[in-house]
Amino acid sequence: MKKLKFPSAQTILLIIAGLVAILTFIVPAGKYDTLVYDNASDMFIRTSQENTETLAATQETLESLNVIIPLEKFTSGDIYKAINIPNTYKELDAKPQGLVAFLKSPIKGIIDAADIIFLVLIIGGLIGIMNHTGAFDAGIGWLAKALYGGEYYLIIIVTVLVALGGTTFGFAEETIAFFPILIPVFLAAKYDALVAIACIFLGSSIGTMCSTINPFSTIIASDAAGINWTTGWQGRLAMLLMTLLISLVFIMRYASRVKKDPTKSIIYSQKDQIEALFHQGTVTVTKFNWRLRLALLTFSACFVIMIIGVSLLDWWFLEMTTTFLVGAILIGFITKIKEGDFIEVFVKGAGDLLGVALIIGIARGVTVIMSDGLISDTMLYYASDITTGMNKGLFASVLTLTYSGLSFFIPSSSGMAVLTMPIMAPLADTVGVGRELIVNAYQYGMGLLYLISPTGLILPSLAIAKVGYDKWLKFILPLFIILVLFTLLVMTTSAYLY
Repeated sequence: MKKLKFPSAQTILLIIAGLVAILTFIVPAGKYDTLVYDNASDMFIRTSQENTETLAATQETLESLNVIIPLEKFTSGDIYKAINIPNTYKELDAKPQGLVAFLKSPIKGIIDAADIIFLVLIIGGLIGIMNHTGAFDAGIGWLAKALYGGEYYLIIIVTVLVALGGTTFGFAEETIAFFPILIPVFLAAKYDALVAIACIFLGSSIGTMCSTINPFSTIIASDAAGINWTTGWQGRLAMLLMTLLISLVFIMRYASRVKKDPTKSIIYSQKDQIEALFHQGTVTVTKFNWRLRLALLTFSACFVIMIIGVSLLDWWFLEMTTTFLVGAILIGFITKIKEGDFIEVFVKGAGDLLGVALIIGIARGVTVIMSDGLISDTMLYYASDITTGMNKGLFASVLTLTYSGLSFFIPSSSGMAVLTMPIMAPLADTVGVGRELIVNAYQYGMGLLYLISPTGLILPSLAIAKVGYDKWLKFILPLFIILVLFTLLVMTTSAYLY
């Protein structure tokens, strides 16, 4: 018999979508009532399955609904999404998602994820233009010489910088842009593609897992829990430093083995294929003239502008995508690419990342099935009952693991915060711990599963280098186990300190 091949990313996601569709036949459908603040009318809007009603936007209204959140968190715009109202869960008529819904889910997911998909395609076009000019090859050749003998600094610098982006403003989807750029740099430094993927993906994941001032997780979750976001920030900062150190040691040990003996690479069988994919050792390096230097400077400026825009100017996918499109056009002018050649190269570059874009859309389709099948709130309802009657330490550990499980069904960090915090935060009061412990359990639980979750960004990231999910699991599982055990120890200890 031929050796069975591990399924592709697309197949894995379709299998998961099928399993989730089956769950909608088994798990009872249900939903919480929701509450959202309408700025235009200065009123709350409460929505249930039966009706929609407007309520006075007052603290008394919130208290009557057992929503222990200051009114100003809504009126200031800190909480702008609909939140679940505690003690309002109701079972509904089942909405099982059959074969037709399953077949439609990838298409719905692609439509729903159109913003990030277009970002990926435009970045692909930009990368195609850069490769056509030879600027990448010239720049990488220069960088390889500059880093000679100190390549390990590359691991530290990239991982730490990406982690800083993660902990401050939730640097996640934006990292997709960095993989095609940095993988060739790591290959030139005699590492394998897994080292590059680990530095970028793990840096982002650890940063967002231990968010300190991230408005999309820490701040919105703290607001929804009814506490100031600064409560407990010292513990999250300490957790960031410790988990980042553990991850860096893990990556550098693997990288050192690969550098000394390339056959130790988990993806050694793909070495020639990946090097050819990123033009390593197969092209003549172009002279690094002033045009190519200016092209690289423009290219780098796109990322700097993107980061400034997202962190300071309230930018999102539309503005980020526009930035990269303008960058590609400017680089075309700088390097004097003919109009016809520009279009051809740009479209081909976008096509090279089409597979990555489709993976993102299919993953979003899994979420669509859960939402349409009305099982997400049911999972939350039963999850909130699991911790009843537990002591402090066990409560903290189980809640962290519960959030890991919930993150499969509610992958959005901001969505998880506003949907779960009004339900979960009061549990802290009954156990006798601070509500910041609930915020930490939410962040750490989501962050841990994110390292291996196929519905997150790891499959699109791996697809850029044509690396299989099974290879990633072989690489990451030892670190994953270490981080899980360490996190549970920290959470248990923190709970007993109250």
